[in-house]
Amino acid sequence: MANFASGMKREDFIAALHLNPVFQAVSEAAARLGVETYVIGGFVRDLILNRPGKDVDFVCVGSGIELATATAALVGKGIHVNTFKNFGTAQFVVDGYEYEFVGARKESYRSDSRKPLVEDGTLEEDQNRRDFTINAMAISLNAGNYGTLVDPFNGWNDIREKIIRTPLDPKTTFSDDPLRMMRAVRFASQLGFDIDPDTFEGIRSMADRIGIVSQERITDELNKIILSPQPAYGFKLLQQAGILPLIFPELVNLMGVETMDGKGHKDNFYHTLQVLENTALRSSDLWLRWAALLHDIAKPATKRFSPKVGWTFHGHEELGARWVKGIFRKYKLPLDEKMRKVTTLVRLHLRPIALAKEGVTDSAVRRLLVEAGEYIDDLMILCRADITSKDPTRVKRYLRNFDRVEELLREIEEKDKLRNFQPVITGEIIMEIFGLGPSREVGQLKTEVREAILDCRIENTWESAYPFLVETGKKMGFVPVKDPTL
Repeated sequence: MANFASGMKREDFIAALHLNPVFQAVSEAAARLGVETYVIGGFVRDLILNRPGKDVDFVCVGSGIELATATAALVGKGIHVNTFKNFGTAQFVVDGYEYEFVGARKESYRSDSRKPLVEDGTLEEDQNRRDFTINAMAISLNAGNYGTLVDPFNGWNDIREKIIRTPLDPKTTFSDDPLRMMRAVRFASQLGFDIDPDTFEGIRSMADRIGIVSQERITDELNKIILSPQPAYGFKLLQQAGILPLIFPELVNLMGVETMDGKGHKDNFYHTLQVLENTALRSSDLWLRWAALLHDIAKPATKRFSPKVGWTFHGHEELGARWVKGIFRKYKLPLDEKMRKVTTLVRLHLRPIALAKEGVTDSAVRRLLVEAGEYIDDLMILCRADITSKDPTRVKRYLRNFDRVEELLREIEEKDKLRNFQPVITGEIIMEIFGLGPSREVGQLKTEVREAILDCRIENTWESAYPFLVETGKKMGFVPVKDPTL
C-alpha cells in the first residue's frame, strides 16, 4: 500500500486538484449552473493514500447529466458525453481519466433485491448511502470552500488506522447491498487494511444475503481479490466470514487434515492459498493466479490412504484439469484461450516437479515443452510457487533442480523450436494416404508419429516422418492408396 499522506491540508488538496484542469472546469460549470458539487469516493481515498487513480466521481446537488454536459463544453471540443437517463448519471473520458457525474441521492431497498429505490437527496444523504467510511469522503469544488474535505464519518482516521468500517449500522449496510461484504474483503486485501470488528460481525451475520447477488458481480469481486497484493488474506477473510462456502464450495472442500495410522496430509486449502500468494509475488496475470487457485482442486476427490505410503492424490491433476471448464462455466468466466491456459497449467503442474525429483531426460523435456507450448514460462512460475515446504534444505534442493530444468528447456527450445510444435504429418494427410475417414485409427497413427518425434526416433520433417508413417500403417493393416510425394 502507498504511504498515507497524513499531513495533507486544504491547500494540499487544492494543489492536487489544480494538477488536472478538469477539476477547475467542473467547478466553473457548477458555479454557472448554481449547484453544489464535490469530488467523492475512491478518488478522494486514493488521493489521501497517495495511490494513482483515474476513475473520478463527482456528486452534485442537482442534475449530474447537466453538470457533465456543461463541463465537457468547457474542457474542449470533441468530448463525447455518455448519458444514462434511467440512473441520472453521465460519463466521459479525457486523457485516460474516466469522469462520472451523478446527482446526490438517497436510497431505500427491498429485501429481495440489491437494486435501490432512488430519490434526489442532499450531500449528507448521499454520503450516508456509501459503503465504507473511507469511500464516503468528499472534497468541495465550490468557490466558497474549494478544496475543503467533507468527512462526516471520520474516514480520514480510518485510513490512518487502516480500518474498513461502514458509515452506518453494518447489518443495514450489508442487508441493503450484500455485495458490499465482498467489497469490504476486497479493499482489505488491496490496501492491507483490517476490517473493523463490528463491521466484520455484520458480514458474518448477513453472509446468507450474498445469495441475491448475481454470479457476474460475485466473480468480478473474486477476480479483484485474486489480483490484489494479498489474495490469500482476502480468501481467509471470506472463509472466516462464512461467505466462501456459499460462493466457492469447491475451494472450501480442500480444507482440513485427515489422519490414519498416525499419518496425516497437509491442509490443501491453506497450501493452495500459499501457492496463490507465492504466485502473486511472481506474476500479476489473473489466469496464472486462477491456475494456482485450482491446481489442487480435485485432491478431495482423489484422496486415498495406503498403509505403506500414507495419503495419496493420484490423478488429481488430470481430474482437476477436466473440472476447469465446469468451474469456469459456473463462475461465468471466459470459455476461451484463458480457460485453456488454466486447464493446461492445472494438468501439467506436477510435471516439472517430477522432472526435478527424478532427473531430466531430453525426451521428457521435449514432451513438456510441446504440451505446455506458450504457457511453459507460466508453468515454471506455478511450479516454483507450489513449493511450500517448511524445510529450507528441501526447498533449496527443489529450486536448484528447477533451475536445471529451466536451463534444459531453454537449450532444447533454442535447438528444436518446440514451443509451438506441430507434427509435419497431420490427420488430413493420414486420411489421404490410407484412404480413411475420421476414426480412432487415424488418431492412433497421428499419436505414433508424434511420439516418435518427441522420442527423437525420427525428425519432424517429411523425409523422416512419411516413411515412418507408412511402415506404422502397414503394421496396423493399412496399405497406402496414395503417395503424396508423386
